[in-house]
Amino acid sequence: MQNFAFEKLDICGLAIVNPFYIEDERGYFLKSYEKEVFRQAGIETDIFENFESWSKKGVIRGMHFQTVKPQSKLVRAIYGEIFDVAVDIRRESPTFGQWRGVHLSGENHKALFIPGGFAHGFLVLSDTALVSYTCSGQYFKGCDTGIPWNDPDVGVEWPLTSLERVIISERDQRFAPLKCKIMETGGG
Repeated sequence: MQNFAFEKLDICGLAIVNPFYIEDERGYFLKSYEKEVFRQAGIETDIFENFESWSKKGVIRGMHFQTVKPQSKLVRAIYGEIFDVAVDIRRESPTFGQWRGVHLSGENHKALFIPGGFAHGFLVLSDTALVSYTCSGQYFKGCDTGIPWNDPDVGVEWPLTSLERVIISERDQRFAPLKCKIMETGGG
């Protein structure tokens, strides 16, 4: 039996979550979230909604964020493998514009906790992947936007060597770079 374990990353607020996990001859039982355990680990969030996506190899979803009432997310690959990325877009943060990527899979059972104020996206590395996003706060469609997956000012090092192509939605291809979004809002 493995109890919850939290690995804090070097960008304030980001954490890899190793869930409560038991495996035997029947299969496994996994608990991905428990409010009090997370609170004791310094992660305070009110879970509001849950999403799932199923994607095929080479799909990049993101880099999304909400401009009003940013959501924190607990992201986990239930099946398959993804390279999950969070970019710090908190203007006052000393790590503004920096990114971190984590391999999440149905085999390693890890999750990534991403606080509000980050852009988020992932690349599917396996033939298919089923990904769960547990989010705090309400989703506001009109306030959902993003930055390009390949924004040169952010410089995410996506593991693309084993892929023949990447698949990106038309919407995600139209996002303006992070530096343009800063200029639009007068931030910096």
